Amino acid sequence: MRTIFKIVLFGFIGGLAGAYTMFHFLAKMSADPSQPEASFNTTNYDSPTYISPNLVHAEAINSSEPVDFSYAASKAIPSVVYINSIFKGTSYSAFDWFFGGGATTQTRVSSGSGVIFTADGYIVTNNHVVEAAEKIEVILNKKVYQAELIGTDPSTDLAVLKINETNLPAVKIGSSKNLQVGEWVVAVGNPFSLSSTVTAGIVSAKGRRIGILEDKFPIESFIQTDAAINPGNSGGALVNKNGELVGINTAILSRTGSYTGYAFAVPVDLAYKVFEDLVKFGIVQKALFGGSVIEYNFQNAKKYDLNTDVQSFEGVLIESLDKEGPAFKAGLRPGDVVTRINNSTINSQSAFEEELAYRYPGDKVTFTYLRDKKQNTASITLVNKLGTTEIVKRKIFSSASLGAEFEATDYGVKVFKIKENSALKQIGVPENFTIIALNRVKVKEPQEVIDFFEKFKGRGYIYGVNSSKQQVEIPFIIR
Repeated sequence: MRTIFKIVLFGFIGGLAGAYTMFHFLAKMSADPSQPEASFNTTNYDSPTYISPNLVHAEAINSSEPVDFSYAASKAIPSVVYINSIFKGTSYSAFDWFFGGGATTQTRVSSGSGVIFTADGYIVTNNHVVEAAEKIEVILNKKVYQAELIGTDPSTDLAVLKINETNLPAVKIGSSKNLQVGEWVVAVGNPFSLSSTVTAGIVSAKGRRIGILEDKFPIESFIQTDAAINPGNSGGALVNKNGELVGINTAILSRTGSYTGYAFAVPVDLAYKVFEDLVKFGIVQKALFGGSVIEYNFQNAKKYDLNTDVQSFEGVLIESLDKEGPAFKAGLRPGDVVTRINNSTINSQSAFEEELAYRYPGDKVTFTYLRDKKQNTASITLVNKLGTTEIVKRKIFSSASLGAEFEATDYGVKVFKIKENSALKQIGVPENFTIIALNRVKVKEPQEVIDFFEKFKGRGYIYGVNSSKQQVEIPFIIR
């Protein structure tokens, strides 16, 4: 054992001595000028010209201030209500054609949320929360109110309700235009019938178009957030850290039907305009330019034989124009690229649609557009869907003999506020039913429906669409 130890010790000492001698030998060679210098082959490298990267020096992150949403929650929770939509599902059998009657009904209830906009009882919610309802209940502070449906706007999926109450805790309305991507937001609603639920997240994106609205003129410019939103949250509030309303929670993208990280809200600036229109006019004012636009990108530019060798595709591409519309008369043509509306930069279809959504028929706007690499402007007077510049007001027809109210729509005649003793109720016409045809004859005006039922006797049938958007045929007998 001692022999092995001695061998290791002597080896270690020898190694140190060798290293010391070599160090002094190399140092002497480097200091001796008589030693020949090393020879190198030099290659010239031409450094390219480039912009220096924007280097950000790391700064200390102030983590002393905690993220706290208690203030926002305390401001928003009192302004969010629970909504029950009650309706009756009706089905018909083949025997109804021969014997009449026989329809089976089942009462159904769906729930959602709403936001108190005014202290005197006006509430904003989603259209899809109440569109199938025959009766609407609003629950606030454990008290149940019967709500009146003031109006709906399928193009933005919004609706306005009214309850008879005063001194309500109206929400403080902020601005969605000032909302920043990455900003903290809080969602308040009633998911899965769990009232006053608060979740938090950030603004993931703005101006999202996800293709969920089926209206003739859909306006999709959603705020995307990762705050957890589930069924029942629809119509609830999306607020910032100050408790100010910035959006109305509307939809989720999910394969399971529950929250998976993608939730969407209607911007509050748009919701407020819809609210004012429905309260003042009973219908939302649509300002149209007389055409349609699509995204300006490589594929669409190539489709219209436009230059694709550009640094960025900024603006929207005019896809089609009505030759009698204001845009065509102002000089625009399909293939033009609109980059601005007045002073607002336009860089997506959703931004274009949202900007026009704030306007009214008769408003004059200036389109800045590109054609053949040249910038041009056009002054356009926006019109309503009838092609005029007048404000459109809701027209409701009431019939005392039929005990119901009627309204012309794009597809037929809608029937609502049907009284219990109404002849329409007795033959099975449900609330908010749109009559498209009577005995295979299409109807467009309320007076046509009123005249038919005041005079008709015998066996017939009604074809139309119920509030759940199902096509229905109702056979009936009037004696």
